[in-house]
Amino acid sequence: MHQTIEEIATKLMKAYESKTPIAFIRNDYSLDEHTAYAVQDELIKKLCAQNKEDFIGYKISMTSTETQAIASTHEPAYGTLLNSNLVKSNESITLSSLFSPLVEPELMFILTDDLSPDATEEEILHKSKIAAGMEIPDSRYVDWFPNFSLADLLCDNTATGLVIVSEAVTPPSFEELANIRMELVHNGEKVSEGVSSAVLDNPVSSVAWLVKKLSSHNKTLKKGMVISSGTFISPLPVKPGKYEVTYSNIGKVEATFVE
Repeated sequence: MHQTIEEIATKLMKAYESKTPIAFIRNDYSLDEHTAYAVQDELIKKLCAQNKEDFIGYKISMTSTETQAIASTHEPAYGTLLNSNLVKSNESITLSSLFSPLVEPELMFILTDDLSPDATEEEILHKSKIAAGMEIPDSRYVDWFPNFSLADLLCDNTATGLVIVSEAVTPPSFEELANIRMELVHNGEKVSEGVSSAVLDNPVSSVAWLVKKLSSHNKTLKKGMVISSGTFISPLPVKPGKYEVTYSNIGKVEATFVE
């Protein structure tokens, strides 16, 4: 099995380097969830070693029943964030540096302390700041969305592209966090809106899921880590221009995509 894990991670690494998308892994391999996460770990090792990357946190995918249905699963999935995935608000991003990106409005949790392996929502809120954010999922597969399987997604680091983060603020209460209103604007025109309860009823509950899932993989969340907690809406294809996302009681994040 180690040889299979190495083979798949090498294929994905070559796709990263050549900027050439590949066919879905499932076409040639039959993988269970455990093995697919092992491929993700191996890919992250390769990226860190080759590009001198630092590991900075996680992103949570498939926090809605709709996206879980695509991958025939009953729970979210996680991907690993490296420092090259992190972008500050108001920056310009060149579309040619990406494969086939989408845009997802997400709240970002920035940990102010280590979390317990069984951290509750209360502990997470006590040890976090929250920032307005945008995730830009991107995958190394041809025609990837919405055609991926769970194994495809996990192997490719759950389609991690970029995570855009604004200034962090003190989190609101648990109840308030379930009712954050979001508005997504592209080139001055509103293109979507949503509410935070779409993220497992509450984004902090999404982070609590991550804590438990990582614990089952003998991993924990540490001070300083960034967690992209899950999208308020179904993802939209990225188009050239300026995106602005405003969250009630949290703030605003912006990014401009150029050809």
